[in-house]
Amino acid sequence: MSEEPDPLDPPRPVRRRARPTMVDVAREASVSLKTVSRVVNGAPNVDPDYARRVREAIDKLGFVRNNIARDLRSNSETAIVGLVIGDLGNTFYSLLARSIERVARRNGSLLLIASSEEDPQRERELITELCERRVDGLIVVPAYADHSFCAEEMRRGLPMVFLDRHPAGIEADTVMIDNDEGAFMGARALFERGHERIAVIGQDIRLEAMAQRLAGVTRAAAAAGAGLDDALVRFGPLTPEQAGHAADELLSLPDPPTAFFCCTNRIAQGVINQVWQRGLKVDVAGFDNIESSHCGPGPVATVAYDIEELGRRSAELLFRRIDGDRGTPEDVIVPVTLIEAAAPGG
Repeated sequence: MSEEPDPLDPPRPVRRRARPTMVDVAREASVSLKTVSRVVNGAPNVDPDYARRVREAIDKLGFVRNNIARDLRSNSETAIVGLVIGDLGNTFYSLLARSIERVARRNGSLLLIASSEEDPQRERELITELCERRVDGLIVVPAYADHSFCAEEMRRGLPMVFLDRHPAGIEADTVMIDNDEGAFMGARALFERGHERIAVIGQDIRLEAMAQRLAGVTRAAAAAGAGLDDALVRFGPLTPEQAGHAADELLSLPDPPTAFFCCTNRIAQGVINQVWQRGLKVDVAGFDNIESSHCGPGPVATVAYDIEELGRRSAELLFRRIDGDRGTPEDVIVPVTLIEAAAPGG
């Protein structure tokens, strides 16, 4: 009788694709993935020279069409691209997915969306699973873990674009927000309002965006000649409730902060609610397009950007790679703007 697996055993290693894929064929034939798909599916009006090169590459590599991937397609011309994001419950990610899906639809592709919940192991499993399903390209909002396990898939020619953060351990196309400059502008607005004790609350500091935003706030503090008190810096909260708890602890200090800089929209919501419940006049500035809170006033300053542009540019870059662009990896920076509320009495 076979033994049951030990739940304490380490996770199984990432499985590698043994069989050649259409990506491999495209690379061997020096044509686009779309051309290979058309030849494999018997589409008419394919350039004869391209068709010959594809057939020769298929014979050389021993390529066999993947029936699972084929069955997922609504027709022979539709590609599939994958999107791995952090949290579908966050409006930021849902708007991002919508923007990417629009570009995918314009390119005749289906979009598969999966949520890693910011768990590096789950992210690794999702990326591996999508690769095994022979997606034609991937967009990933990476967790802080090492991503060198993606190198083999990328070497085989699978296009990957990383969004909002650079991947660790590999070089790849990345589309990001100008985190440092945005945080600098938001924190500077608080200092210009006369605040000297400013608290900073963010997610896991191992995330690149969080480190960059803290750097921007630190730079603004130095420019104002104020400095940051380490006792007022909290990194780790993910939900509005956790952020509200962190704000409650900070406001209970003997020398509490007079203002908060919040590194995400959900953190700002939690802090604003806590401030309102306490009946305090404490200014709050935040990063990301902050939704209106169900309690209390909005932030005095918001670092905003076009989420649609962020998604659109990442998707357009991915489809450019799918169509055969083999240029060096690109860093695309989406600019931010500061939106300030009127000062008291203004």
